[in-house]
Amino acid sequence: MFDFFGKSRTETLEIESESLIKFLRSMRDNGVAPWQRHQAAVSAGRYQRMLVGEIRDEIQTIITKLADLAEADRRGDGAAAARENHYDPNEHPLLIQMRQTLRRRRYKYDTEKAYVGWAQRFLDANSGAEIESLGDVQVRDFLNSLVMNPEGGVAASTLTQAKSALLFLFQEVVGRELGFLDHSNATKPKSLPVVLTQAEVAAIRAELSGMKRLMFDLIYGSGLRHKECRRLRIKDMQIDEGTILVRDGKGEKDRITVLPRHVRGEILEQIEACRRRHRRDLEMGEGEVFLPDALARKYPNEARKFGWQWLFASSRTRMDPRSGKYWRHHVSEDFLAKPFSKALAATGCAKNAVPHSLRHSFATHLLESGSDIRTVQELMGHADVSTTMTYLHVMNRPGIAVTSPLDRMLESTKGE
Repeated sequence: MFDFFGKSRTETLEIESESLIKFLRSMRDNGVAPWQRHQAAVSAGRYQRMLVGEIRDEIQTIITKLADLAEADRRGDGAAAARENHYDPNEHPLLIQMRQTLRRRRYKYDTEKAYVGWAQRFLDANSGAEIESLGDVQVRDFLNSLVMNPEGGVAASTLTQAKSALLFLFQEVVGRELGFLDHSNATKPKSLPVVLTQAEVAAIRAELSGMKRLMFDLIYGSGLRHKECRRLRIKDMQIDEGTILVRDGKGEKDRITVLPRHVRGEILEQIEACRRRHRRDLEMGEGEVFLPDALARKYPNEARKFGWQWLFASSRTRMDPRSGKYWRHHVSEDFLAKPFSKALAATGCAKNAVPHSLRHSFATHLLESGSDIRTVQELMGHADVSTTMTYLHVMNRPGIAVTSPLDRMLESTKGE
């Protein structure tokens, strides 16, 4: 920056908004990435604070805008935020502002729901107080209340999410830095996953039918997460290859997993049912589905093509909470969760299982059958093999089974 304005390192460089914008535009014209331009703006702000003791509002505005641009560039189409302008007019203005910031930075809708939900709980806990009067103390007290809840403290991951949401609210929306948050740690220990036996899986499966049983089979037979199953698209089903392409899984990663042979005929029937419904939608002037930002911008007509349609589409169209458009979404979480719960009860199984337990069972049963742990890691989409090794703790592996000392004692005294 000194070189750009012809200043030596020994001179004082006055940071003004016009000069900073001029410098940042020159960086843009030279192909410098948005995140690097954001870093330059942050450095300019820190330099100004060193000189005058604060970052002036006009400079902070530039830093914030570049932060939005940098995050949007990393996550997808930044201009898409302009199309996602549907908000609840009855919601707190600060929460609407938070949604706007999250959308400009291309955060996923699930993250938006979670972050805004925590912000709402924080505001409710401090009802009647203006945001200007809230800060480190109130955030620390709120996080402590989650840990010290008499009904049971939250898990470590839940506490981390709540903290991240409130840091985002204050730092990225309000524009105020928080100090060191010395709060209590989460008290809920990490528990082992619930795993069903093959007999239990078969019994629950027998209680389901139709599309629900097909989803059940894919979660258990392919190791899908419940959300990944609901979000499968027609083009993700590579039937001839016997695989499923899982797009945008946890951590925004893609992976390939196995497609069970026994469901391929049902998958073809489901695809044909989707084709018939899609034709009807097109005849009614509909047939559009949600597309990732970059694709929606580059290929505006792709949203109506059959390959992008949801494999497990909802029976009716509904409004998208961000754009306000009416289109056909995939089925909701309850579509399988509630029938699964009823089927579990009907079998008399006392385990606290949910559809995600089928994914745990997939991994455990593969390891029990002798599959290589690295192969299971790839199929599950785990970034670290240590995550996959969790299933070694819940399975009965040949060679490491132990005999209870009670059994040994009683067996040794049988003849006495």
